[in-house]
Amino acid sequence: MAQDKFIGGNGCFPATRWSVIEGVRSEDWAERKRALDTLCEAYWRPVYKYVRLRWNRAAPDAQDLTQGFFAELLERELLARFDAAKSRLRTYLRLCVDSFVMNEEKAAHRQKRGGDVQHFALDFAAVEDEMSSGTIDAAAIASPESLDEFFEKEWIRSLFALAVEDMREVCAQRQRDRAFHLFETYDLEGDDELSYAQLAQQHGIAVTEVTNALAWARREFRKIALERLREVCGSDEEFQREAKSVFGWDAR
Repeated sequence: MAQDKFIGGNGCFPATRWSVIEGVRSEDWAERKRALDTLCEAYWRPVYKYVRLRWNRAAPDAQDLTQGFFAELLERELLARFDAAKSRLRTYLRLCVDSFVMNEEKAAHRQKRGGDVQHFALDFAAVEDEMSSGTIDAAAIASPESLDEFFEKEWIRSLFALAVEDMREVCAQRQRDRAFHLFETYDLEGDDELSYAQLAQQHGIAVTEVTNALAWARREFRKIALERLREVCGSDEEFQREAKSVFGWDAR
């Protein structure tokens, strides 16, 4: 589809893909669902971790609340109320999560969500493994001032993870698996002692091939990450701000 394309030129990647905000305001049910699926994909992990730690909920309850929150986004059309001029989308969503959990607490006889309500296949077990590994400190969100910072960090972590998987698929489709492996080994795993020469020796290729492959991979990853970011921003202005503050990139 034309609106799903990104046009690159002079090293820039102007966004033409519909954002989730445009999607949820569409009159087309399929487009609204696509937008919610995209939003859920980017945000369910931060939401789940936030509910677990900020609201001190056990895993089963946090899973139910996470599912319920995204269902409510669709049912109550909460994204249609978002005003990009007043706040960032991630801040708005975090406040919506707080409101949702508080309202659920007030409901004396809350029923488990099910039936024909929108249900998302989410890998909660993987997130629990991540949390139990000690990489996330519950004390990091002990104060109100740190809530937005925690949510932002987890959102960035989720966004990068999705971009990496997109990159993996792109490389497989273009038969450039070696380029992805080089990128993964050198840029993602972050071994400071690893050199281009060592990579070249490991793969039996020239150093110039390593250099070219990594340059291509970094350009593609930048493009993919910006695509992911643009889709979950509420406006072009927010997209430009986030690209600069989150990734240190000028998206123009």
